[in-house]
Amino acid sequence: MEAQSSSGLLLSRKRRREGSNGEAEEGERLGKKIPRCTVGLKHPAPFADELVPADNKPYVRVPMEEAKRGTPPERPVRVYADGIFDMFHSGHARALMQAKCLFPNTHLIVGICSDDLTHKYKGFTVMNEDERYDAVTHCRYVDEVVRNAPWTLTPEFLTKHRIDFVAHDDLPYSSAGSDDVYKHIKEAGMFAPTQRTEGISTSDIITRIVRDYDVYVRRNLQRGYTAKELNVGFINAKKYHLQERVDKVKRKVRDVEEKSKEFVQKVEEKSIDLIQKWEEKSREFIGNFLQMFGPEGALKHMLKEGKGRMLQAISPRQSPSSSPTREERSPSPTFRLPFFSKTSPPPSPPHSRGRFSPVCC
Repeated sequence: MEAQSSSGLLLSRKRRREGSNGEAEEGERLGKKIPRCTVGLKHPAPFADELVPADNKPYVRVPMEEAKRGTPPERPVRVYADGIFDMFHSGHARALMQAKCLFPNTHLIVGICSDDLTHKYKGFTVMNEDERYDAVTHCRYVDEVVRNAPWTLTPEFLTKHRIDFVAHDDLPYSSAGSDDVYKHIKEAGMFAPTQRTEGISTSDIITRIVRDYDVYVRRNLQRGYTAKELNVGFINAKKYHLQERVDKVKRKVRDVEEKSKEFVQKVEEKSIDLIQKWEEKSREFIGNFLQMFGPEGALKHMLKEGKGRMLQAISPRQSPSSSPTREERSPSPTFRLPFFSKTSPPPSPPHSRGRFSPVCC
């Protein structure tokens, strides 16, 4: 059958759970990677009244020990979980996941009460019964859905649907004049407890909406819903429109403030950078100025050196106290060109003293 094939497909994707609640261990979820898988359910879970009737074999329940050990593929353990499932949320899905993972081979049947029973025993619902039926059929853990389920389970109902165990949280559920509607199921040994998910329930979600009623009314008015559709009077509708305009102005002012803060912050950062650069340049300029014009600067040394050179050029050098003799002086070399040198005339021959020389008296 289609229900059994979907059950087998779900069983092919087993995961290790902790305890009876079926939640994955924290260490495994964080430490191990789950392989990618494109195989999934392609159709919603069928309704019980649309399935082919079961065979004529007598109904024999599976004991708890045998169910925990594992049953043959052709005989899954049939677990039943019922509820209202109004505004189907993750708490519902986790409860059904726990029921699905109670035993190795589980066929999960989910019973959903009608609007008449729910409004009579529990209160008004947000979603009607058809919407609640359809929401549960699209949960991946569900193999079969029973519409118009009874408020209190009878032996005839358990036999008709061949139910082995009933899954629900173990807190006493007082309703319909009974302290616990699952008391006879617990006494028969057919009860399999699950755990509630803290922090999420239909009542919690409705409480959030009621608490922030004005916010959600304004939200839907802004999205195009009319005041009549929201059951809002004319004066309240005008009030909500005015509040929305005021909030838009506040948001614009807030945006301007944030942008101005960003602008001021950028100006401050740039001014700090400019001041730091100006300080660095000023220190560099002062250092160079002192190096040039300071008491021991380069300009003073240049002036001293220039003054010394001027004094040396103006005042001649003093002669030494003892001059060297002519013989001690080294002859200065003379440079003569060969074609400018004159030959000295030859010496004249000696004349006789009587002819030329005067007579001395």
